[in-house]
Amino acid sequence: MGSKIFQKRTEKLLDQAGIRINGDQPWDIQIYNEKTYSRVIGQGTLGLGESYMDGWWDSDALDEFFSRALRARLEERVASKGAVTISLKAKFFNLQTHRRAFKAGQHHYDIGNDLFERMLDKRMIYSCAYWKDAETLDQAQENKLDLICRKLGLEPGMRVLDVGCGWGGTAKFLAERYNVEVTGVTVSRAQTAFAEETCQGLPVQIRLQDYRTIEGEFDRILSVGMFEHVGVKNYRTYMEKIASLLKEDGLFLLHTIGGNRSGTTIDPWIHRYIFPNGILPSPRQITEAAEGVLVLEDWESFGQYYDRTLMCWYDNFEESWPVLKNRYDERFYRMWTYYLLSSAAGFRARRTQLWQIVLSKGRTPGGYTAPR
Repeated sequence: MGSKIFQKRTEKLLDQAGIRINGDQPWDIQIYNEKTYSRVIGQGTLGLGESYMDGWWDSDALDEFFSRALRARLEERVASKGAVTISLKAKFFNLQTHRRAFKAGQHHYDIGNDLFERMLDKRMIYSCAYWKDAETLDQAQENKLDLICRKLGLEPGMRVLDVGCGWGGTAKFLAERYNVEVTGVTVSRAQTAFAEETCQGLPVQIRLQDYRTIEGEFDRILSVGMFEHVGVKNYRTYMEKIASLLKEDGLFLLHTIGGNRSGTTIDPWIHRYIFPNGILPSPRQITEAAEGVLVLEDWESFGQYYDRTLMCWYDNFEESWPVLKNRYDERFYRMWTYYLLSSAAGFRARRTQLWQIVLSKGRTPGGYTAPR
């Protein structure tokens, strides 16, 4: 009797998004284990994700299933003690302290370079591509890197800081194409080793370092896909640190995923399996953190491009699975599939955004004009 009640509640919930249980549309959900209903109703998104990883349910078009569910805000209609607990911890405690800074690197970025080499573009750029005038992922990522360089107004000989440098693809591009000196920092040991090899022979220095301990003075600073790990309680500290490192006439470009609402909410499934303590900033949180420290020069939004980027990553991952499965198990395959397709859906449903923001100290000669 209890399982029937949970099933009815689930059916009613999904109906609001036009999703049917065991229906014949690609985005419908196919249930293989009746315990899925109670698990989802009782544990929210954590139960939904874990039951998928366990093979209890499936959908032929998982990305569209999530897109419809997110547009209907179904996750807000399912209570989750785990989500509340994590949100309260984030509200009252600093979950992204210097001591914890390397946890995301160990948990996510150190999974295995082989996975990311096969999933990403040739430069291993793990952030949203810029698809204007591009047909391939390689070209779209090069377009994004070139756009960043033009927004920063790079000139030969400049000293550039790359906060969250990943596998070194951006630093290498900057050094080779624009003849600048680059210092890249990351909290991932695997990325550090790979980036050092990638940038060998170039004026690039790679450091395994938390942003709070960086010292020096730089003409330009960029941070691509790293601010999502900073945390609400550290946004002001982050902006103040950037300002202390930036020359008086310098420019700072922040490329980050963002959310539509301010808060401290962390999705419990993402927190447990993908990005521990990761949280998306809102426009208000970013501008409040920068107020009185840095001057907002430009703000561009192109979250629609992240949907396409993630779908390319998924296609690459799927195509490479026959090789990758020799090192990663089936549960990982379902976890990674869930991560990539649910993330794509978040951008498709406009629940998550992608911003490139340019800030300065307000001493840019002649003002600032952003290229597009």
